[in-house]
Amino acid sequence: MQVTTIGIDLAKNIFQVHGITESDEVAFNRPLRRAQVLPFFARLDPCLVGMEACCTSHYWAHELTRLGHEVRLIPPMYVKPYVKRGKSDAIDAEAICEAVTRPTMRFVEVKSVEQQASLSLHRARNLMVRQRTQLVNALRSMLAEFGVYIAKGLARIISFSQGVLAGTQLELPEIAQDVVHNLCGQLDVLHGQMHWYETRLRLEAKRDPRIKLLQTIPPLGHVNMPCRAAGRWSCNGLCDCCEYR
Repeated sequence: MQVTTIGIDLAKNIFQVHGITESDEVAFNRPLRRAQVLPFFARLDPCLVGMEACCTSHYWAHELTRLGHEVRLIPPMYVKPYVKRGKSDAIDAEAICEAVTRPTMRFVEVKSVEQQASLSLHRARNLMVRQRTQLVNALRSMLAEFGVYIAKGLARIISFSQGVLAGTQLELPEIAQDVVHNLCGQLDVLHGQMHWYETRLRLEAKRDPRIKLLQTIPPLGHVNMPCRAAGRWSCNGLCDCCEYR
């Protein structure tokens, strides 16, 4: 039985694959453990493989392409209309298999390893920004409980934390004083890491002629990149499902 199209529901350990023939007959709908995926596809003749554009999808697209298969990534929101009934791995794999054959379907371009490496900078920086914001908010609220007010702005809280680390004594109980000193140390480390990511992003932006060209568009810089699918200009390419990246 010649399989022509396969839909894969990706997972961490157990993958579900749904295959059909040229006459749309179901050839299989079965689970595969992670170690079984590549050997399974290596035994098949080259065919069309569909999967949702999500975490690890670009890796598996590279691996299956090396085996001779044609891989297409679909934004998850475009697969949902093809789910016929209650959600399960087998039903999701069937829906992916059907969606990948639609002539009007829009697909996500598979990112190269170099693009994934570049996006790791943006993802790590985004993590640092969230952690720094959480730490700043926690520090401000904690100090406010003791009547210590810090003016708005990142520069003000950074200056305050540097003063505490330099030896400025606050009129706080000893335990609170130690906690604030510890949090200020963490903030100083995060701020230094943010500086490293910003410097590295500027360096990479100068090396890539495509980024230089994009930066000629007024709203864009070396950090924020366009994401029409996410409906904003600052997704940094972090959405794997974005068909415009």
